[in-house]
Amino acid sequence: MLEIEVKCPVADFEAVRCRLQEWGARADPPRQEADHYFNAPDRDFAKTDEALRLRRIGTHNWVTYKGPKRDQQTKTRAEIEIPLGDGDQNAEDLARILRHLGYRDVAVVQKQRTLYHCEKEGYALEITLDEVQGLGRFIEVEIRAGEKDLTPARECLLRTTQELGLKETERRSYLELLLAKTSS
Repeated sequence: MLEIEVKCPVADFEAVRCRLQEWGARADPPRQEADHYFNAPDRDFAKTDEALRLRRIGTHNWVTYKGPKRDQQTKTRAEIEIPLGDGDQNAEDLARILRHLGYRDVAVVQKQRTLYHCEKEGYALEITLDEVQGLGRFIEVEIRAGEKDLTPARECLLRTTQELGLKETERRSYLELLLAKTSS
């Protein structure tokens, strides 16, 4: 499955919230997320443009692999995500296994996220309003689609971004932005 995404920095969420309300988008309750990133022992994910993370939302845990970005306009990439058992112990055990295999802790990205769901042009869209600790506010617009739907899904995504009034885009991940900020 492909994750087709555009990320946009914003000063304020209000205009997008109003538009989403006009569209009848359904909002999930706001939630805290902590994304724990690891780097491989055999290659540098910063150089290969890959990511391996453990996402924690409350007591729920997921493991996600993200492949390299595939174009210059969006953040389209392969994404494989599997649930891990709930609770602190499962998260700690996975991190211990990865460390035993030579993976290294990179950073933790923490954010307050509100996720909206809507449909456009036959695609299920997820629109997130993120307040990222140490980075600020961002809006992400995402569609998950198969390879055969890549072009029409990407076109829908870009039209939706324009309709939301989002102009400036950011292709770097929150991890890349956080690491760039801490190294400067």
